[in-house]
Amino acid sequence: MSNGEDPRIEELRERREAARLGGGTAAIQKQHDRGKLTAHERVDLFVDEGTFEEMDPFKVHRCREFGMEAKRFPGDGVITGLGRVNGRVTAIFAQDFTVFGGSLSGANAEKVCKLMDTAMKLGCPIIGLNDSGGARIQEGVVSLGGYADIFLRNTLASGVVPQLSGVLGPCAGGAVYSPAITDLIVMVDKTSYMYVTGPAVVKTVTHEEVTHEELGGAASHNERSGVAHFRVPEDAACIALLKQILSYLPQNNTEMPPAGPGTDDPNRMDEKLNSIVPTDPNKPYDMREVLRSVVDDGKFLEVHEHYAGNIVIGFAHLGGRVVGLVGNQPAVLAGCLDVDASVKAARFVRLCDCFNIPLVTFEDVPGFLPGTHQEWNGIIKHGAKLLYAYCEATVPKLTVITRKAYGGAYDVMSSKHIRGDYNVAWPTAEVAVMGAKGAVEIIFRREIAAAEDKEAEAARLEADYREQFANPYVAAERGYLDDVIEPRRTRPKLIAALAMLETKRDSNPPKKHGNIPL
Repeated sequence: MSNGEDPRIEELRERREAARLGGGTAAIQKQHDRGKLTAHERVDLFVDEGTFEEMDPFKVHRCREFGMEAKRFPGDGVITGLGRVNGRVTAIFAQDFTVFGGSLSGANAEKVCKLMDTAMKLGCPIIGLNDSGGARIQEGVVSLGGYADIFLRNTLASGVVPQLSGVLGPCAGGAVYSPAITDLIVMVDKTSYMYVTGPAVVKTVTHEEVTHEELGGAASHNERSGVAHFRVPEDAACIALLKQILSYLPQNNTEMPPAGPGTDDPNRMDEKLNSIVPTDPNKPYDMREVLRSVVDDGKFLEVHEHYAGNIVIGFAHLGGRVVGLVGNQPAVLAGCLDVDASVKAARFVRLCDCFNIPLVTFEDVPGFLPGTHQEWNGIIKHGAKLLYAYCEATVPKLTVITRKAYGGAYDVMSSKHIRGDYNVAWPTAEVAVMGAKGAVEIIFRREIAAAEDKEAEAARLEADYREQFANPYVAAERGYLDDVIEPRRTRPKLIAALAMLETKRDSNPPKKHGNIPL
């Protein structure tokens, strides 16, 4: 103490420093040795410098059992507060693994709940940085109640403010359900994992030998389960990606997403698009190339890149406006819709609709994937989720049919019939109930059977059918398409349509909520 300063000021500084240290220097070193940042370091990376206002830094648990009264750390294993991210107010909580392994106590949950309640009042995004061993066992049902209090707030905030989860360490048991309710999940490779029951319990119950990484690592949840949407190599990359995702999202459901730089010429045309679709209808091409050729500066933030590769989803800008892109991927399973692709895209469509992000769909779909595996795993129910999501969405919906639009999949992929606002096709488009070969085999079955040269007759009939029906003009004549456009003009056409749709107003019938086929 100097200059006659009040000793209570010095005490405050000491307490604040103790809170900053969490579980202490040794625990911090262990965290670093694991290749992980501390909770405070993560928050510092996330927010604009000097803007973080911490809440409840001195809060401690109230547990007296199992000798816990002698083990109290200010902050109690979670940092909560408000800061600015790229200038915008954001609510952040970061679990501190150096304090009781980041486990959730009653006091810890109260801090998170207070933050979430504040975010709802302010109408700002909620970011959770998860690194926790789960419920604090010493507190028993109190910690379980704390989880439920958080889950309720996750649910009530859903569709009101964006909720993003970073998983930067363990996230096990009940802890997994909070991230699962949030909009998007980013996992760190090799240091993070999520599962309801760990390898030891799995071995006891099912006799399966499995590692933490195999059971619930970033690769498993990005490639197999689809629980996580992004995989990054380390903590800093996770923070950077979460900030990038935020740049595509509004503060809440009453606002529009922030504008992009808008420096790319809105009238730019890419001649490559005129020849990108192969003349052979069975030959694949990469839909990502189409998307990057159309969007601003070729920048496309893909979501769920490693899961259900037969459909591509993600965020981009078109003429400076944020859009959500959905595109069938002919390079994987010929672009067929299956169980995983349907659920993946349905979730994304609903996310965009929640937060006033126009949907731009690039369609090349031969139908739903056939087979007993798909039928027995509920392709009817899961395909209906995507249909429901598109039908329900009231944001501007733009659709470009690049090649195949067959059968029920044509209806599902944001067709004019389900309130598509701007539906166009390239000259290479084929809008039909099914492909020429299948159609001819049904329609002309007797004629082919009676022909001397069955193969030649089938080929002739297929060519006739393709000429008559495998084109976009029948649909255009009916008004199911607003236009048939040159592929190279896709970007300026979409940007012009988005500008005209800025004042779009649409709504659904009054109801408590619909009953989506879950």
